[in-house]
Amino acid sequence: MIMQKSKTLAINGGKASRTRKNPPAFPGGLALDGLEEQAVLEVLRSKKLFRYYGPYPAPSRVEEFEKAFASATATQYALGLNSCTNALMIALLAAGVQPGDEVIVPAYTFVASAAAVVAANAIPVIAEIDESFTLDPQSLEKNITPKTKAVIPVHMRGVPCDMDAILALARKHRLKVIEDAAQANGGSYHGRPLGSLGDAGCFSFQYHKIITAGEGGAITTNDKNLLNRAQSLHDTGASWRFFSEGPEEKGPYTYFPGFNCRMNEITGAILQVQLKKRDKLIAVMRGHAARIQETLRNIPQIKLRRLHDPAGDVGVCVMFLVESKAQAMAAARAIQAEGIDAGTLGNKHVPDWHIYSHWDHILNKRGNNDSGFPFTLTQRTYSKDMCPLSLQRLESMIHVELSPWLTKPDVEEICDGLEKVLTQIL
Repeated sequence: MIMQKSKTLAINGGKASRTRKNPPAFPGGLALDGLEEQAVLEVLRSKKLFRYYGPYPAPSRVEEFEKAFASATATQYALGLNSCTNALMIALLAAGVQPGDEVIVPAYTFVASAAAVVAANAIPVIAEIDESFTLDPQSLEKNITPKTKAVIPVHMRGVPCDMDAILALARKHRLKVIEDAAQANGGSYHGRPLGSLGDAGCFSFQYHKIITAGEGGAITTNDKNLLNRAQSLHDTGASWRFFSEGPEEKGPYTYFPGFNCRMNEITGAILQVQLKKRDKLIAVMRGHAARIQETLRNIPQIKLRRLHDPAGDVGVCVMFLVESKAQAMAAARAIQAEGIDAGTLGNKHVPDWHIYSHWDHILNKRGNNDSGFPFTLTQRTYSKDMCPLSLQRLESMIHVELSPWLTKPDVEEICDGLEKVLTQIL
């Protein structure tokens, strides 16, 4: 039932809907307990902190995590790295992206998605988002040129992109698809785990993510050649470490000089434990999201975020659209006054690195060196207003953060507060 408008909003002096403090939005971080502690102690006691060797024989925790993570994502291979940013860069290079090639990224994603393209010596092309707040396939198609080599669909804020349309365009134009599942670890698209649909998937284990070791990343793939190239690139070209009898053991192979993006054994040990907790954390957040979405469907003044596959949403937040930026900012202030962890992206005084218009170093074509390379290889230009539909949608959007540590009474208070505010403010 919709709350009566006679209820005084907290922002106007009424009683706040929430009676308890919101738990921090760190699902895996708050799930850390004695199991991770024991795993770390076992690594320390073994004195084997490096995945390839130590003073005494011991199994590699990184390798064990890679096998478990490949299984969890329904892929043949997984490679542990030290960050998702490096995972994206390595995956692009391993997929064959060359200097000056164009890689399409959405207007709404953490800047690392675009920065990884530049790090791979390629040119980021920024495309619009649709009402799911993920890459719009129509904008993707409009931005494809003869120089386009790859696309990075970002499963932003926990929901899958329109992968049927994106994959169809990729096949048509022979593009590599590198999924960015940093914020959607454990999500799915029509029953297939995210990170298993494209040529490669990239994941983050930074502290804000669903499972975490503070930092860390992974690449998943079914392509053995891409895996072999990634192994070489992420480990300074020292790919022989992966073969007990030489490269011929796994077929023809080309070595590449590379970087040092390796995962260490302590990170691998923590992630082994965290991975076992992932699905339970997601199940709780999905339940919270479903309850709040049920409430919001009864409020005709708002439009819920489009979900290309509702069952694949990991439930880290609920997002909805109102009529305008002014409405979004007014409603967000009132919702926050009710004690609910919600906000909007319309305040231009707060630089949000998830919105392309704040990527000044990309928009001004600054490379990672004084020459401006790789932007010296393109005539493409950028501007803060180049994706107007994305800006309009982002400025009219309100998001409600969720945590697996919210209780059912907490969620009911959130529902009551949202009804109370939205039926009066809008």
